[in-house]
Amino acid sequence: MIEIGFFFKKFVTFFLEPLGIVVVLFVMGLYLLYAKKEDRAKLFLLGGLFLLFLFSYPPFANFLIQNLENQYSKYDYKQEVRYVHVLGNGHSVDPTQPISSQISDAGTKRVLEGVIIYKKTPNSKLIFTGYKGDTNTSNAEMNARLALALGVDKNDIIVNGWPLDTKDEAIFAKSLVGKKPFALVTSATHTPRAMTLFRSLGMNPIAAPTNFNKSEFKGWLRKPSPYYFELSTLAIHEYLGLLWAKLKD
Repeated sequence: MIEIGFFFKKFVTFFLEPLGIVVVLFVMGLYLLYAKKEDRAKLFLLGGLFLLFLFSYPPFANFLIQNLENQYSKYDYKQEVRYVHVLGNGHSVDPTQPISSQISDAGTKRVLEGVIIYKKTPNSKLIFTGYKGDTNTSNAEMNARLALALGVDKNDIIVNGWPLDTKDEAIFAKSLVGKKPFALVTSATHTPRAMTLFRSLGMNPIAAPTNFNKSEFKGWLRKPSPYYFELSTLAIHEYLGLLWAKLKD
């Protein structure tokens, strides 16, 4: 039942994000065109084209990303914490590939930042969370394997592969750290939502953002690209998450 609700949430979210919105507009436009309602069809098709261009336009995508990533600066390694919580991300399981290639780019950077904090913080422990997705191994376990390959002591690693989302990860972390300060490692775009959620449970995370996507302004005459459409999607996903958290509060 829990997984059904989780995947239903993912399904609904798709239609609120850029690709889902553009697809719906194009489908409605084609349907109206078939129904010989040309004027309305043009509005939907032009709207879809406009949003496709807008979300793929570098300055706009960068604007969306910067508003998220500028909220927290990089971690101060002089902080004294007991735990370093690295949030999960995507992965695959392919024994023909090295562990560094089986974890997503964002996930690899999260693990690397977590290990750096761990090595700069005496007597600290790493927490890895994240479910298995459509594989037979949890993301938490995959991230732990990378940490071990980077020289982390296995006795300093805590793994929980059950959390399906950030809220589940926060609930588990609270059972370990309570209200004590700890480093929270996640992607820079995800940091505002993660910090909001963890704090809503009465916890005291210290932001440790990584995997930044923002870039310097390079002028308005930039051509659209799928890469920036993906960044816009990433940003909109986080804005929706923040909005949902506020509505629930």
